[in-house]
Amino acid sequence: MSFVDRTAPASGWRGFALAAPIALLTLIPLLAVVGLALAPQAEIWQHLWQYVLPRVLGNTALLLVLVALAVLAVGVPLAWLTAMCDFPGRRFFSWALVLPLAIPAYVLAFVQMGLFEYAGPVQSALRELFGSSRWFPDIRASLWGLVMVLTMAFYPYVYLLARSAFLTQGRRCMEAAQALGLSPLAAFFQVALPLARPWIGAGLALALMEVLADFGAIAVFNFDTFTTALYKSWFDMHNMAAAAQLASLLVLVVLLLVAAEQRSRSAQRFHASPSRHQRIALHGGARWLASAACLLVFGAAFAVPMLQIVVWALSVWRTDLNADYWGYAWNTLYLGLVTAAVTTVLALLLAWVRRRHADPLTRWTVRIAVLGYALPGVVLAVGVFVPIAWLDAQLMAWLAPFGIETLGILKGSLAAMLLALAARFLAVAYHATDSAMQRITRSQEDACASLGLGPWQTLRRLHLPLLRTGLLSAFLMVMVDVMKEMPITLMTRQFGWDTLAVRVFQLTSESLWDQAALPALAIVLVGVIPVVLLMRQTEKTEK
Repeated sequence: MSFVDRTAPASGWRGFALAAPIALLTLIPLLAVVGLALAPQAEIWQHLWQYVLPRVLGNTALLLVLVALAVLAVGVPLAWLTAMCDFPGRRFFSWALVLPLAIPAYVLAFVQMGLFEYAGPVQSALRELFGSSRWFPDIRASLWGLVMVLTMAFYPYVYLLARSAFLTQGRRCMEAAQALGLSPLAAFFQVALPLARPWIGAGLALALMEVLADFGAIAVFNFDTFTTALYKSWFDMHNMAAAAQLASLLVLVVLLLVAAEQRSRSAQRFHASPSRHQRIALHGGARWLASAACLLVFGAAFAVPMLQIVVWALSVWRTDLNADYWGYAWNTLYLGLVTAAVTTVLALLLAWVRRRHADPLTRWTVRIAVLGYALPGVVLAVGVFVPIAWLDAQLMAWLAPFGIETLGILKGSLAAMLLALAARFLAVAYHATDSAMQRITRSQEDACASLGLGPWQTLRRLHLPLLRTGLLSAFLMVMVDVMKEMPITLMTRQFGWDTLAVRVFQLTSESLWDQAALPALAIVLVGVIPVVLLMRQTEKTEK
C-alpha cells in the first residue's frame, strides 16, 4: 500500500477537484481581465491607441531595456566577485548585497528623490562647494533617476541567482579553462558566463516582472507606464473598462516573461561541484577595487537610504507618532496576519495534493493556482474588482424587492482586498511549504499507510509536525510581503482604511519625505525578516 495514488484512473480528477477551488483565486481575476480584452469596446480602444498606448508602450519598453542592462551590469559582476574571488570584506558583502530586498522600491524612490532634488543634501552640498548645482540633472524630470532606483531595488534577483550559479560551477571550470590557455577574464566570458546564463536569465526575468508590477516608485517619478496609466484610468478618469483593457495587455507581457523565466529554469541542468572551491585571490589594486565596487553598491542601495530614513524619522516621530499612526500600523499588521494565515493553509493543501497526485492535470492546476505572484498587483486589483462588482450588482438586485437599498456590499470590503492579496502571495507560501514537503521521504509516508493511517491522518500526524518550520517560514514571508505591498491595498481598500504603505504613498504624493520616513522605517524593518531567512538558507548551501 502506497501513500501516493499513482494507478487509480480517477486519481487525476481527485487531485484536480481538491486543487481547482484554490486555483480559482487566480483564475477568476485572470479570466475577468482576459474576457474584457476579448470583448473590446471600439471607442475605448480608439482612445487608448490614440492618446495612451503609444506613450505607455514606448516608456515601458524603454524602462525595461534600461533596467535590464543596468541590473545585469550590477548583479553579475558582484555575484562573480563574491562567489569566486577573495578580497577584503568579501564575507560581509556576500550577504549584505542582498539587503536592498528589504527596502520596497517605492521607499527607495522617495528617499533618492529627497536626497538628490534641488533642496536635498546632495545638491545643497554641491552649491556649497561649487557655488551652483544647475549642471546637476533634475531627478524629478529624469529617466536616469528612476532607472537608478529600480536597479538598486531589483539587482539582488540577478545577484542571488548568478552567485548560486557561480558557486555551483566551482573552481574546476576555471582551472580547466586556464589549462587550455585562457586568461581569467577570457575564462569568465567564454566559460563561466555561458554556463551561468540560465540562472542569470531567470534572475533577469524576475527583476523585469518586478519592474512591470511596480507602481509606487514609478508614480514618485511621475513616469507613465502600464501600471500608472491603469491607475489613472481607474481613479482619475473613473473608466473601469479602459483600466481593464490596459490590464489585459499587461497580462500578455507578463505571461511572456513568465514563459521566458520557466524556460531559463528548465535549462538549469548543469552538474554541481560537490566540494568547496578555492577562490581566486585578488592582489594589489584589484582587491581594493573589488571592495570599493561592492561598497559603492551597498551604500547606494541600502546604507545611505537607511541612514536618511532614520534621520528623517527621528526628526518627526515626536509629532507624527500619534493615534492615527498606530491605526495604520494595526491595519497593516491585521491585514498581514489574516492574509498569511489564509495563504499558508491553502499552500499546505496545494503542496499536499501535489504530493499525493502526480498526474499532469493536478500539476497544471497547481501551477495556475500559484501564477498570481507573477501578475502585477494592479492587474489583480482590476481582475478581482470586475467579478465582485458584478456579484454586488446581483446581490443588490435580489435585495431590492425586500426594500433593502445599498451602494455596495462587497466592493471596497476587506474580503475583496483579501482575495486579491491571497491570489498575489499564494505562490510565496506554496514554494516555502513545498520545499519543506520535499524533505519528507516517501518511505515515511508509506510506513504510515502500512499502519492503516489514511491520507488525512497522515497529514495530521506526519506532515504537520515535520512541516512546522516550513509553514512558519511561509507565514512570515507572506505576512511581510503583504505589509510591504501597496498597489492592491491602495486600489481595493475601503475608504479611510489606510495601511503604512498607503500612508507612504499619500505623503510622498505631496513630497513630504520626512513625514513618509516614519511608516517607511517600520516597513523596512519588517522587510528585513525574509531577507535574513534567505541569507541563512544561502549560507547553509555554501557550507
